Amino acid sequence: MQDTANPNASKEAKELLNYLSDIAGKKIITGQHTQTNPMEEIEYIKKITGKAPKLVGFELLSYSPNINYNDASEACLTEIYENRDTLDTAMDLAKKSDVILTFTFHWYSPIGGRDKSFYAENTDFDAEKILINGTPERTAFFHDMDVIAKHLKRFCDENLPILWRPFHESYGQWFWWGTKGPKIAGELYKLMFDYYTSHHHLNNLLWVWNCPLAEGYPGDEYIDIISTDVYLPEYAETDYSEEYAKLISETTKQKVAALAEVGYMPDIKLIEKSHTPWAYYMTWSKEFCIGEQYNKIDRLQAMYASEYAVTLDAD
Repeated sequence: MQDTANPNASKEAKELLNYLSDIAGKKIITGQHTQTNPMEEIEYIKKITGKAPKLVGFELLSYSPNINYNDASEACLTEIYENRDTLDTAMDLAKKSDVILTFTFHWYSPIGGRDKSFYAENTDFDAEKILINGTPERTAFFHDMDVIAKHLKRFCDENLPILWRPFHESYGQWFWWGTKGPKIAGELYKLMFDYYTSHHHLNNLLWVWNCPLAEGYPGDEYIDIISTDVYLPEYAETDYSEEYAKLISETTKQKVAALAEVGYMPDIKLIEKSHTPWAYYMTWSKEFCIGEQYNKIDRLQAMYASEYAVTLDAD
């Protein structure tokens, strides 16, 4: 049993956290990211395994208020258009099945930027200036938070809990929120936590921290789930036990742990033996799921056939 970081968390959010806490080390929840309305990754898994993932991740990039359409590549525009209205898809999926929802936000920079401006290379937006009262950066940051809060409130109003993972991968400098290091990203995370819980009362959110470094860890009082993203350079059989040990040593041993993004799924046979207490994993979208560039069909079938893996029956 684990208390929620938000003391006013909804009954459904508390129940979900308790479920995740209870299952970690006993089973692992299957997860898959998708960012399009057809959810082609989910359909692929159903076709291959006859089952569906218990956890489905959706993307909010197209909901960013400040997208520079006039200076965007074809790839950028395709990604935006494919992602539009996917929260409607997420809502429909959650209402008709016992799925767990998790949201990722590749946040286009609140001011300026071009093309995929969630990437630091495409914007000069200074994340550190958000922490200074009265700056344009802080004003734009809160404006964007208000916009996204309205989308999240739809799920709150329907009593649907969300695993919310803002400012992900702050251990790197490829996203604008990570350019000044994980300590600044941690401050942004705390700013959002306080604003979303106290001002917007988004009590359906479970808060997922996504950085396996001690520097910048916001503190247990802000966290429901600790997580890490792992993209191995090539396939290797692993239960990601080394990554688990690093994560809890750098952050906390008191929270549920998750593989928030992976390129290669954990090996189900190894994790059945080790019981490494990952509550869930989530394979990334597109080619990371579909085809055999990353996850071979026999491994996908073995995962979804295992009694150790938590899945959903396909429709």
